[in-house]
Amino acid sequence: MDTKVEALEGNRVKVSVTVDAKQVDSRIKQAYRQAAQKYNFPGFRKGKAPRPVIDNALGKNYIAATVSDDIVNETYPVAIDESNIYPVANPQFDEEGMDLVESGKDFSFSFEVEVKPEFELSSYEPVEIELPAEGATDEEIQQQIDELREHYFELVDASAATKVKPENWVELSIKATDDAGEDIPSITTESRLWGMDSTLLPQAFNDELMGLKKGQSKEFDIDMPAETTVMTAPLAGKTTKIHFEVEVKVVKKKVVPELTDEWAKEKLGFESAEDMRTRIAESIKAQKEDILPRMKELSCLGELAKRLEGDVPEAMCEQAETQLLQDFFQQLQRQGMTFDAYLADQGVSADQFKDDVKQQAADNVKQDLALDAWARHYDLQVTDEDLAEEFKNSGAANPAALEKEWREGGRLHLLREGIMRSNAAKDVMDKAKVTEMKPLGADKKSAKKTSSKKSSSKKEAAADAE
Repeated sequence: MDTKVEALEGNRVKVSVTVDAKQVDSRIKQAYRQAAQKYNFPGFRKGKAPRPVIDNALGKNYIAATVSDDIVNETYPVAIDESNIYPVANPQFDEEGMDLVESGKDFSFSFEVEVKPEFELSSYEPVEIELPAEGATDEEIQQQIDELREHYFELVDASAATKVKPENWVELSIKATDDAGEDIPSITTESRLWGMDSTLLPQAFNDELMGLKKGQSKEFDIDMPAETTVMTAPLAGKTTKIHFEVEVKVVKKKVVPELTDEWAKEKLGFESAEDMRTRIAESIKAQKEDILPRMKELSCLGELAKRLEGDVPEAMCEQAETQLLQDFFQQLQRQGMTFDAYLADQGVSADQFKDDVKQQAADNVKQDLALDAWARHYDLQVTDEDLAEEFKNSGAANPAALEKEWREGGRLHLLREGIMRSNAAKDVMDKAKVTEMKPLGADKKSAKKTSSKKSSSKKEAAADAE
C-alpha cells in the first residue's frame, strides 16, 4: 500500500492511497469464493458457481463494489497511521472520483480530513510553579493542632464589663414582632445562645449587638433581606421589617484548651502531646506523598497551557466535551446515581454543569496542544519499542496479538499520541522550577505575633476589654 499526504488549507490534508494489483486480485478472488458459498446458484453445487454466473445473479458490479468498500474501510485507518497524522474529525471520501476495483490493476482512492493543528508556545523555558513543601512542616503540624483545639473550645462567662465583640458569644432574650406588631414565635425566645458570626439572621442583627454589655437592652428594626436567611425565610412576603427587643443576659468568651499530655490522651486518644505531633506529621506526610505528584502535574500543565499561541479548533473542543460527558455518565451509571441527584448533591444547576464541562474540555485541549508543541520542540519521539512496551504492560493475555489488532485497525496513532503527551508531561515536570509554597495560615500566625506585641501592657488590655 502506498500513501501520499497533501496539505490543504485550514488544517486539512488530502490522503491518497494506492493498493497494489496483487492485493486487489486476492481480495476479488476471496469475495467470489465467499459469494459462491453464501448463495445458492441453480445448476451448481454450493461453492462451485463460476464468476460469470455470480455476476449475472448478483449484478455485474456487485463483487467489485463490495471489494472496493472493504478495501477502503480497512485501509484508510492504516493510511492515517502510516501518514503520522492525527484527525480531529471524520474523513470525507472523494466518492465521485473513486473507480471500482478491477482485476490486474492497482486500486486508488483519496479522502480529506481535518487534522490536529501544530501550535507554538510563547516560551519553551521551564515552567515555574509553587508547591507545598514535602513532608510536614512545623507550621502545618501546628495548624492542625490548633484546628483540633478550636474544635474542643469551651464557652465561659466574661466579666460584666465586657462589651460584645465579633469573637464573642452571647446569651440573649429576644422578642420579635412584624409590621402589625404581632409576635414572631419562631424568633422570639427567653434565652438563646448566639454566636456573633451567626448567619441565621441578617448581619444587621449582629451589628446592633456590638458594644452591648451584660444586662443591657436594645430595641431596633431591620428590613427583610432580599436574600432570606434560615430564620427569615418563613416570613418572606408577610412583613417588610422585623422589630426586635433584645436583652444581653451574659457575654461569653471562647476558651481553647491548652495542649497538654492529659488533653491529648483524654480527648483524642494519643499517648501524649508529642505522640500527637508525631502522628499528625505522619498523616500530613502520607497525604502529601499521595497528592503532590498530581498537584505538580496539574500546576505544570496549567502554566504550560497559558503559553499556547492561537485559538484551539472548535471541533477538538467539541470532541473533548463529548468524551468527558460519556465518561461522566458511565461513572454515574456505575455508582447508581441519577443526573438530577448529582446536581442536587453538588448544588449546581444543569446550565452550570454544562458550562463547567465546556470549560474543562477547552482546558484539556489547550493542555494537550501545548504538550504536542513541547514534544516537537524537544524532539520527543515515540519508537516501536515504546509501543510494544505499552502493549506488554497493558495486562493483555497476548500483547503481540493485541498490537497486531491495533496496527491492522489503524489505531496506533492514538496510542502513539498518548505516549508522546505522557513523555512530554514528564519532561515538563522534570524541568520545572518549583518554589515551596508558604504553609497555609503562616501569614495569619505572623500577624497574630505582631498584634500580641502591640497589646502588651495591662492598661491597653483593660481598655480593649471595655
